[in-house]
Amino acid sequence: MSRIADTFARLRAAGRTALMPYLMTGYPERDSALELAPALEEAGADLFELGVPFSDPLADGATIQRASERALANGIRLEHCIATVAELRKRGVRVPIVPMGYYNPFLQYGLERLARDLAAAGADGLIVPDLPPEEAQECYAACREYGLDLIFFVAPTTPDERIARIAALASGFIYCVSLTGVTGARRELWRGLPAFLERVRRQTNLPLVVGFGISSADHVREVGRYAAGAIVASALINVIEQSPPGEYVARAAEFVRLLRG
Repeated sequence: MSRIADTFARLRAAGRTALMPYLMTGYPERDSALELAPALEEAGADLFELGVPFSDPLADGATIQRASERALANGIRLEHCIATVAELRKRGVRVPIVPMGYYNPFLQYGLERLARDLAAAGADGLIVPDLPPEEAQECYAACREYGLDLIFFVAPTTPDERIARIAALASGFIYCVSLTGVTGARRELWRGLPAFLERVRRQTNLPLVVGFGISSADHVREVGRYAAGAIVASALINVIEQSPPGEYVARAAEFVRLLRG
């Protein structure tokens, strides 16, 4: 059983919703993730989505785009992201870590090399928002060879037959996009979310994790009624961005404690 599968099984037995914060590698400072991740784990994070900065993050809204631009300006490249995973493991982070990035840098790096190096560093999976299932065989094979879960997205606009095709390739969990649009904090969840998640549930037994727009403890609780986990990205990046210098780790940890409720 993978570390991701084990985490969801343990949380399901405890009746808890998985809380998965998103951190951008190299934001706000080059090595900020090395301070943030341990603090957020202690505050209640169950998994981490660790962003790999990219110049054209087409699934992301303004908040994460700014974080990506800052990280790139800080000199962050894919090699540093892999090294960050390894260093987090050395520092005692035990929860699953799932890098999230766009396909072009991964393809340039080499997919088998990427899977090998991520696995050796201690990563548990890979999230690639611009990789459709029709083009995923090479990445799927590399991840499978090195024991990484390849995480796929489904959206409210995804037809049932395509959800079934995605579910046949996916492992770890299914990333369910909670709205039609890009990432970004929202005041309210989409009213059609329960029906959408039920459609996905009919196609897979994998845990369903909801992302895009999850911004508050109320959102996390609501998502937990229908899904196994919630990803909080832009709202957390906003907290970090708005914190005074030297206070962003403590304020981010407090925000995660509030989300955990």
